[in-house]
Parts: sequence; C-alpha cells; structure tokens
Amino acid sequence: MNFLAHIYLSQDDDLITIGNFIADGIRGKRYKKFPLGIQKGILLHRQIDTYTDAHPTVRQSTKRLHKNYGHYSGVIVDILYDHFLAKNWSSYSDIPLHDYVDKFYDLMGMHFDSLPSRIQKMMPHMIAGNWLLSYAEIEGIQKVLDGMNRRTQNKSGMNTATVELKEFYTEFETEFTSFFEELRAFTEAALKDIEIQLLNEN
Repeated sequence: MNFLAHIYLSQDDDLITIGNFIADGIRGKRYKKFPLGIQKGILLHRQIDTYTDAHPTVRQSTKRLHKNYGHYSGVIVDILYDHFLAKNWSSYSDIPLHDYVDKFYDLMGMHFDSLPSRIQKMMPHMIAGNWLLSYAEIEGIQKVLDGMNRRTQNKSGMNTATVELKEFYTEFETEFTSFFEELRAFTEAALKDIEIQLLNEN
C-alpha cells in the first residue's frame, strides 16, 4: 500500500502513524532506536506490506499490469489503490479528506526531528503539492506516476499506467474494495500481535 493507506491503517494513533509513514527507510533492527509507539508503526508497516504482496486479489491487480511494467507492477498497484481510498474516502472515515491530510501534515511537523532525512527533504514538496489529497483525482495519480518514473530514470514507463487505470477502472476499484476490507481486519489483529512482541522485547 502507498502513503495514504498506511496512514489510515494506523488506528488514529499519532506515533503509530509516524512509524507507519517512515518505515520504508528504517532497515532491520533500527526500529528499536525509536519510541515505542513509532516502533509499533514501523513493524505494522512491514506486516501490511507482507500481507499485501502475498494477497491473491492484489496479485490479480498486479498481473493485469505485469506485461507492460514487470516488477514495477506492484508499486503501481499500491498507488492506484491509494487513489480508490482517496476517491471513496467518505466510506472509510467521517473526517473529510482535506481535514484528515491537513492534520497529518501538522503531525509531521510536530515530529519533524523523528523523521529520516529523506522524509524531511520530501515533506515540503509533499505539503506544497498536497499529494495525499491529490490522490483522489486521476490527474494527481498521474503526477505521482510521473515522479516515480523519473526516479527510475524513465526506465519503468510507470507514467503511462493511467492508461490501464482508465481502461480497467471498474476491475481495479472492485479489487481494491474487496481487499481493503480484509486488510483493515488484518491490521487490527497484527497490531495486537506487535504489541505483545514489543512487550516481550522490552
């Protein structure tokens, strides 16, 4: 899953949200240097990614892209799924999306010193472009894919994936909706297991 989903799945806990958001840059046991709440978020992020990558519904979405994008297909599906979460936000939260993302941007500012340098550098661009809110529109997803393609030195061709998004829009949305319900249930259970794990470690 991409940024918005990871933030949403953090159970409205500030420290878990920060940990879940920064987790991609925290390798191995380095999570242990953070406060306990952030540790929970980092470990939760890892569990979400493992569950997502192995899920047959996600693989069905990924398979549709594999011919044109190869191993980048999973990254693209993560981004497309964030689109459907943003687009259908009112089905998942009583807080309007623009208020929700503003609150998250404020939260990042409050915990700026805990953010890895990569995230600190990215944060002004994320806020200025209001990335999370932009996911609700295909134009916003296009900008994300353009940026991802540039990072691969234009080798991935990810910038063209909105073609498949439009062509198979209903299929992708149906797969997201089905999968996300299962992921929400998985996340609640995983967080309980993580709390037990960290209690034993500490």
